[in-house]
Amino acid sequence: MGAIVSCMSGRNGRSPSASPPPAAKRRSSVSSRRSGGAGAKAAEIDEQALAAAAALVLGQRGAGGAFDRSASVRYASKRQQQQGPPLPRSSSTRPRSLADPELQPQHLLAKDLNTKDLETNIIVLVHGGGFGAWCWYKTMSLLEDSGFKVNAIDLTGSGIHCSDTNKISSLSEYAEPLTSYLKGLGDAEKVILVAHDFGGACISHAMEMFPSKIAKAVFLCATMLTNGHSALDMFQQMDTNGMLQKAQEFVYSNGKDRPPTAINIDKASIRDLLFNQSPAKDVTLASVSIRPVPFAPVMEKLILTEENYGSVRRFFVETTEDNAIPLSHQQSMCTANPPEKVLRLKGSDHAPFFSRPQALHKALVEIATLPPAKAS
Repeated sequence: MGAIVSCMSGRNGRSPSASPPPAAKRRSSVSSRRSGGAGAKAAEIDEQALAAAAALVLGQRGAGGAFDRSASVRYASKRQQQQGPPLPRSSSTRPRSLADPELQPQHLLAKDLNTKDLETNIIVLVHGGGFGAWCWYKTMSLLEDSGFKVNAIDLTGSGIHCSDTNKISSLSEYAEPLTSYLKGLGDAEKVILVAHDFGGACISHAMEMFPSKIAKAVFLCATMLTNGHSALDMFQQMDTNGMLQKAQEFVYSNGKDRPPTAINIDKASIRDLLFNQSPAKDVTLASVSIRPVPFAPVMEKLILTEENYGSVRRFFVETTEDNAIPLSHQQSMCTANPPEKVLRLKGSDHAPFFSRPQALHKALVEIATLPPAKAS
């Protein structure tokens, strides 16, 4: 962390205690890779990125401006005796919470529900920063058992995607697996997008590009940004009692004199930050599966219009025991950018797919079964 401050001091000729550097300008949504002769333009982009990184560090040293990287979740709940075989669930010996009782698919859906009669029965799951498609394994199983067609996307450099995280230079490049999937849909096909954490910025980007192919968008304790803002802007405003700064480590694959290329998540800190209500086995899964978060997409400001992004129905799912994106900040995002409906998962940490899989499933089914909006 201190390396960024000292680096900025050398390049800008001022101490870290000086007034915060200007906000970084929005990068183009088109992948913009540096070339050897980029000259002044490359230097300008470097200065902007370094300024953003320095502002991040300065914010961490202040009252509450740390960048939080959520990535994984765990699973908790207290056992209740019910008839019939239990649903697939964690083998953790930790007691289940009464907030997430063992419910079977037929209890969550109306008896006569046929998912083929819905506006769409295709649900696409988009992971958060550092995560991958692997984090949705419980949610996928429950939704498929209920009759939905489910796809979990590995974003560029995430999960088993082979790209180097440090070489990702834009949000459009990071979200390319998602936008390619949407582009390949038939003209009459629509999906429900569900995004966790930084995945919220990715589906916002997709909503702007393919509004006609998205029936509903669900932000699961996710970055639900407004036009002209970046995820970095949001994270700098949060106060998480110092947990974020303990968990994040900048990666400089291009050297300490260049902007950070990624953010690593300290494995020793993730339990308290991300999985404070999740079972041990899911924390272990996350600790060996989480990858670095690319820095450039986090810094990029979104371009969102009412005609495209604004035409898609949005829903937000709150997590009450979230240490990564506190409930108060989730509510602030909803106030600034009101969704159609807000649902709440009581007792959930930042990884409800681990800590409250049944309650999450019920919320997603509720949203999926809402009838199409009437044309005005």
